[in-house]
Amino acid sequence: MSQDHNYRGGQGQVVEPETFRDSVGTMDDTGKRRWVFPRKPKGRYTNYRTLVAYFLLALFFTMPFLKLNGNPFLLINVVERHFYIFGQPFYPQDFFILALGAITSIVFIILFTVVFGRIFCGWICPQTIFLEMVFRKIDYLIEGDRNKQMKLDRQEWNTEKIWKRTLKWSVFMIISLIITHWMFMYIVGYNEVFDMIKEGPFTNFSSFLVMIIFTAAFYFTFAWFREQVCTLVCPYGRLQGVLIDKQTINVYYDFKRGENRSKWRKGEDRKANGKGDCIDCNQCVVVCPTGIDIRDGQQLECVNCTACIDACDEVMVKTGLPPGLIRYATEDEIEKELPFTYTNRTKAYTVVLLLMVGFLGFLLYNRGDVEAKFIKPAGSSFFVRDAKITNTYSYTFLNKRNKDAIITIKVLEPQHAEVTLSESNKIKIKKGEITKGTVNISFPESEIKLSKQNISIGIYDDKGELLDTFKTYFEGPFKLQF
Repeated sequence: MSQDHNYRGGQGQVVEPETFRDSVGTMDDTGKRRWVFPRKPKGRYTNYRTLVAYFLLALFFTMPFLKLNGNPFLLINVVERHFYIFGQPFYPQDFFILALGAITSIVFIILFTVVFGRIFCGWICPQTIFLEMVFRKIDYLIEGDRNKQMKLDRQEWNTEKIWKRTLKWSVFMIISLIITHWMFMYIVGYNEVFDMIKEGPFTNFSSFLVMIIFTAAFYFTFAWFREQVCTLVCPYGRLQGVLIDKQTINVYYDFKRGENRSKWRKGEDRKANGKGDCIDCNQCVVVCPTGIDIRDGQQLECVNCTACIDACDEVMVKTGLPPGLIRYATEDEIEKELPFTYTNRTKAYTVVLLLMVGFLGFLLYNRGDVEAKFIKPAGSSFFVRDAKITNTYSYTFLNKRNKDAIITIKVLEPQHAEVTLSESNKIKIKKGEITKGTVNISFPESEIKLSKQNISIGIYDDKGELLDTFKTYFEGPFKLQF
């Protein structure tokens, strides 16, 4: 990414700003994978991120068992078209609301990125949480910290390396299998998953095969592909280069304060000797999970994980220098010492976001408890009996309530209609279910002036509250008008 300034490296040389690279931090100049062995991070931001990650992991593992109003808190059953979000049932008829919610989420991500950069990647993204807070911690537990991992990687396949790698890969596979089963709970429900486990793989072979495929995908991602998901695959990482500007808050290296960088000498007056606060200890590089040097400027591979901030602050405290050499800041704050401002672009995004959220809330509030349709069967017409004209309609009722409903049908316009059901005059619909049937609607011959006349049919609950209306047409005999 191009920058408007140059950085000065050790011994006073000028490092030109990065304008183009044909490789990423996890690849060498030949395009070969360069495995990243990040040092175990520690510090204030790492503690905060750990708390956030553990909270989100706890939410992930408990949410399939939560219920609200007797419904699953979150269930996305695409196969059977059962959708529950925050305990609220959604049906294919409500898909446009979900689509609008997805668009609103995208706008929110854009706004959030414009203001706060890639904080989502470092703090909330499931890829980062599982990799850094689960799988890398297993690396540290079994193989040790950075230096021990590098030593183990270089050594021959002896007994130590074989049993450590076998143990680690086995734990990775078990965790991947657990993640897959929990993901299935969000699709079919936890009861169904437990039933499939009890019945065995051969009873539900297709589901078992899908689980194996997803387990292999999770294992491949977290055991081998790792940070390359962020640097090579994730479209959000590519998008951030378009969204961020000089007023975006990101993890930045204060080059004005840090350069010229040089090694630490105790008792030295660095300012008098023309040296910056950066002692070139390289600790910000060895803790980076994507293998970049934050001192080279803002890069697409940076996920704003704050590991470099904690590492640098630790060194600053030990050397008696003020912390914050690497910190959350805007580019203008570093270059021009300007405070963060709420730009016109950010204000525009905020207005659009609020309007979309308001419209989404309006749709959710007014989507109706029961949806009704009255359709004339194909080929049906009318019949006349006892001075009354009668039409037959097929009705379909969808109960979106969290309780059973008792429905009464009335014709709103025109008046003097008679409604006759083949069964009881009141229809009982169980929650979340669809009820179908037929109804006859009759009018006195004097009321029907046209061969096709518009009518409006309403449905009411047992308390007399209007739930939904449906407009259709009523057929009658052709009459010449003079």
